[in-house]
Amino acid sequence: MPVRDIVVVGGSLGGLDALRSILDGLPRPFPGCMLVVLHTGPSSPGLLAKMVAPFTSLKAAYANGGEAVEAGRLFIAPAGCHMTIGPGGSVKLEDGPKVRHARPAADRLFESAARAFGPRVVGVVLTGGDHDGTDGLQAIKDAGGICIVQDPADARNPDMPLSAIRGDHPHIVLPLSEIPLLLASLVRG
Repeated sequence: MPVRDIVVVGGSLGGLDALRSILDGLPRPFPGCMLVVLHTGPSSPGLLAKMVAPFTSLKAAYANGGEAVEAGRLFIAPAGCHMTIGPGGSVKLEDGPKVRHARPAADRLFESAARAFGPRVVGVVLTGGDHDGTDGLQAIKDAGGICIVQDPADARNPDMPLSAIRGDHPHIVLPLSEIPLLLASLVRG
């Protein structure tokens, strides 16, 4: 089984609480890198990193661009920017057009992670509206990665999980409470 040490997460409405729940359930230290897109407006005050830091041993910060994707880090996409991974495995920020009405968009992160890291990637779609993450999960699956979707019945807004299920046939659909244990198992191999 390949090393699966790159976890990419996308969510929207209810995503902050879902992310904190996942982080709180992960082992400390967590031996992977996590990159997160939560839909935020361009005027967001930029507090997400501080809001999740108490729930994890990962070093949580907004991405600035140019950082190496490495174990022990949690990168959050800043408001108004797509966060992607470049060919060399470093974090990039891009202004580009909105994807599925969102910037940042999970699809952009997921697709770039699949290109950069292939089967090392675990994609997670959490609660949220619209269809962001659906195309990105397909890219991860096509590259040999693993796709996890929060159970829509467990989501504050089931639209993103339902879209991912309908569009991608994810490997695993789980209640939020079971996702941290699965991530720990996948990252440890």
